[in-house]
Amino acid sequence: MTRAEQWYRQRTYHHRDYSPERTAEAKTDTVTVCVPARETAGTIGAIVESLLDLRERKVIDAVMVVDAGSADGTAEVAARAGAEVHQEAALVPEFGPPLGKGDAMWRALSVIDTGVVAFVDADTEEFGEHFVSGLLGAMFCEPDVAFVKAFYRRPFKSEGVAIAEGGGRVTELMARPLLCMYWPDLAGFQQPLAGEMAGRRDLFERIPWACGYSIETALLIDVYNDVGLDAMCQVDLDVRQNRHQPLGKLGPMAYAVLAAAATRLEREDRQVPIDRGPFFQFEQGAMVHRDVTLVERPPMTQVRSSAQHR
Repeated sequence: MTRAEQWYRQRTYHHRDYSPERTAEAKTDTVTVCVPARETAGTIGAIVESLLDLRERKVIDAVMVVDAGSADGTAEVAARAGAEVHQEAALVPEFGPPLGKGDAMWRALSVIDTGVVAFVDADTEEFGEHFVSGLLGAMFCEPDVAFVKAFYRRPFKSEGVAIAEGGGRVTELMARPLLCMYWPDLAGFQQPLAGEMAGRRDLFERIPWACGYSIETALLIDVYNDVGLDAMCQVDLDVRQNRHQPLGKLGPMAYAVLAAAATRLEREDRQVPIDRGPFFQFEQGAMVHRDVTLVERPPMTQVRSSAQHR
């Protein structure tokens, strides 16, 4: 039995084992739930309402939405629902314009002071409290956990037809093969690109954060290198339905995952540095260049230290 298989058997849990009541009773630290959001006015209100109910029941302590300047009123909907709302561009502005979801999550750390941080996506349809109580239940109820990752089934919807296991295309075609080949200890993570996760804030603050599509892959590897496999676990959240990207959008996402992995292989001296070529796609017979530059933010501890010494 490989280490990944052994870990999978020992560190895979189900949300039904962690009711909000059990999670609140087992809670040993303060918790902020952060929701990075972009153009999600149709779903963010219900998500915030569910999270505020968990706050009333002492499962969490704060609800924060970090908005990417949405034009559809996402920030206004979240604020009316009762969330603490920040515009990502206003957080750590000295680093310039925000560069995607990973950057928003990293910037949120600059205004979070709780001991634990949970991240959930803002475009989830039929969001349930178990998304958070499941993550935090494993964090507080299981021994020596520093990081929790979610997994679920992602039905693929197209023109009103749902395919039970059709989602997660970049996961199956890029992320999972990469992890199995180069980080085999992480092969037991069923949804390495899931946006739902929780971890100790001090852990999140001492690792770098990739911007854009590469965030989940980079974070999973960096957490593993920092705390080790035994401090990581995953929780089954059953089903998550969100909006899907068309096939043409998946190429840049897969390239970003590949770039994050290649960068980490170079840091681990397992790959010589390479001059990465630009990413091209084809549209109507023409080559079109897509900018998939990998940008990473430094550990937040370094940012705080630099600010203190100014």
